Amino acid sequence: MSDAKKAYPLRINTEVLNAMQRWSNDELRSLNAQIEYVLREALRQAGRLPRNKHKPLA
Repeated sequence: MSDAKKAYPLRINTEVLNAMQRWSNDELRSLNAQIEYVLREALRQAGRLPRNKHKPLA
């Protein structure tokens, strides 16, 4: 998998954003890294990522 990142504007509910910010603070991650972590984990659990092609989760 490529390590290239693509910018994407995200509209998100303020309450959800604040909760994600608190969670990222607790996990010592940036908000962006936390959102990406949560999305990647959901994709992994749903079987939507190619096998053996994603980075191990930190």
